[in-house]
Amino acid sequence: MDDRWLQQGEAGRILSLRHNEDPTRAMITSRPAEFGDDELVALAQQGQRQAFESLVERYKHKAYRIAFDFTRDREEAKDLSQEAFLNAFRHLGSFDRRAKFYTWFYRILVNLCIDYRRRKTRIRMESLDERTEQGKGTDGIADPAPSADQQAISRQMSERIGAALAALPAKQRTTFLLKNHEGLSIREIAEVMKAAEGTVKSHLHRAVTALKQRLAELT
Repeated sequence: MDDRWLQQGEAGRILSLRHNEDPTRAMITSRPAEFGDDELVALAQQGQRQAFESLVERYKHKAYRIAFDFTRDREEAKDLSQEAFLNAFRHLGSFDRRAKFYTWFYRILVNLCIDYRRRKTRIRMESLDERTEQGKGTDGIADPAPSADQQAISRQMSERIGAALAALPAKQRTTFLLKNHEGLSIREIAEVMKAAEGTVKSHLHRAVTALKQRLAELT
C-alpha cells in the first residue's frame, strides 16, 4: 500500500511537520522489525512519523483482508482500511498503552466495516422501496448472472463463501473472521468487540453452524 495517502487531509498536515533526523528514526526506517508495537506507538506519540508508518506497514495487509471480507469489494476495502489507519493516527494521542495496539486498531477497523454494512443494507432497502412503489417488485436486486470466467471451481467456491459470510449477522461474521482469518484468540476477540468471552464463543459457534448449513445448501 502506497503511503502517499498519509500525506492527505488532516493526517497529512500533521505528518508533514518537519522532524529531526535522528538515530532512532534511521533505525526505524532500516530495521522496523526490531521494534515492537508498544515501542512504535510510544515513538509515534512523541512525533516520530516513521514509527506510525511502520505500524501501517506491519498491519496494512491484515487490515485490507478484514475489510475485503466484509465488503467483497477491493476499492471499498482499500478505502476502509486507509480510513481506519487515519482514524487511528488522529486518536493516537489518547491511546492507552496498557492496551495492545492491534486490538485497539482492529476495533476501529471492525466498527468502520460494520457501519459500512449497515449503510449498504439501508441503501438496498431504500432502493427496494422505490422499486416497489414504481411497480417493479424485487427484480432489480437479483444477483447478476455469472459470467463465463466465474465458471471456474475456485471462483465459484470463493463467491459461495463470500455470500455465506455476508449473510451472517454482523457480530457472528466479525467473530468468525477475526478467529479464522486473523488467528486472534477468544480473549483477543473479546477485547476487540468489548464483549464477554462466553458471548464471543456463542457468536463463533452460531457462525460456524450457519456457514456449514449455508454452504451445504449451495452444493
